[in-house]
Amino acid sequence: MAENSTTQAAGNQAGPANQPATPPAKSGKRRLLLLILLAVIIVAAIGFGLYYYFHGRFFENTDDAYVTGNLVQITPQVAGTVTAIAADDGDFVKQGQVLVRLDPSDTIVNQESAEANLAKVVRQVRGLYSNVDNYKAMVAASKIQLQRAKDDYQRRASLARDGAISQEELSHSRDALTSAETSLTSSQQQLSTTSALVDDTTISSHPDVKAAAAQLRQAYLDHVRSTLVAPVSGYVAKRSVQVGSRVQPGTALMAVVPLDQIWIDANFKETQLVKMRIGQPVEIDADLYGGDITYRGQVESLGVGTGSAFSLLPAQNASGNWIKIVQRLPVRIRLEPDNLDKFPLRIGLSTNVTVNLHNQDGPVLAPHPQDQPRYFTDVYDHQLVEADKLVERIIHENGEQAMAAGQGKGKE
Repeated sequence: MAENSTTQAAGNQAGPANQPATPPAKSGKRRLLLLILLAVIIVAAIGFGLYYYFHGRFFENTDDAYVTGNLVQITPQVAGTVTAIAADDGDFVKQGQVLVRLDPSDTIVNQESAEANLAKVVRQVRGLYSNVDNYKAMVAASKIQLQRAKDDYQRRASLARDGAISQEELSHSRDALTSAETSLTSSQQQLSTTSALVDDTTISSHPDVKAAAAQLRQAYLDHVRSTLVAPVSGYVAKRSVQVGSRVQPGTALMAVVPLDQIWIDANFKETQLVKMRIGQPVEIDADLYGGDITYRGQVESLGVGTGSAFSLLPAQNASGNWIKIVQRLPVRIRLEPDNLDKFPLRIGLSTNVTVNLHNQDGPVLAPHPQDQPRYFTDVYDHQLVEADKLVERIIHENGEQAMAAGQGKGKE
């Protein structure tokens, strides 16, 4: 019994000393997992490095990019009272479509007054040409009278030497000759003065007629401009004008936004612009459509200054509390029109922009000026043409046509 107890006690004491065979197996598993994790990290780092070297370093992206476009302000060129508004916010308008009408009463009166003034001036100038003809006739008559007085004086002088007439009669003949010479000189001076008013001119090119015609053109344009039309096709926005308002020239009444003339202003960090060039292709995703729709474009220009440099209150970097921050420069991206018809963009929408930097042939800044205007409208071109037609008609009716009619009556 004693031996069995001793043996059991010795077995209980020796049992715990033989159990540490399990921990080494757990340590091996942990070491294996760490090695696997390290291998994954190394492979991921190598993969990322390869991705960046062969692909990622050729692309720059930013989400600080917004849709921008032209806001064509509709402003009156003449003062007037608004009588009609033909378009409201969101309406589509075509180029040349009437947007706002002003009361035309004042402009009609001014135009009629200018028409009457031009007709009067044309008739007055026509009278100047008639005066020239009259003075030419007077000069011709004075020359005949002078020649007659000379002949009479010479004849009487011959008779006076023979004693056939008295000296008094010869003196009267000399006075008549002097009077004829004075009359000729006066007629010639009057002809010269009148001719100076019309020399090298026609009725239509006479300075007085041109001044009156300019006044009529201005009055005509003021009348036409009492109707405000859309300079471009687009959508109306920011309407602030109301019927009955008295508006002054330059007052913003509304804006027209041509959504086919939009672009992206992407603000890249200065560290992203090292390899960016004009003409590089761009992919754009708009937050409005998410990633379902991708727009294509090209870098059109790189900014020539940071936003802070052109702000209303530029940063004073020379101050003592200066803190260096990474600046952003605006990059203008021209959109391709492939998706704009089906999926239009609006001014101010947020976008994500990715620029492909593979092509390094383009310039950093625009190398030459634009040959053609970027934006233009011809909606106002016909206004002066119509004014010229009105001027020509009035000049013709009161000048050449009236003169020809007067000459025809004179012949009859």
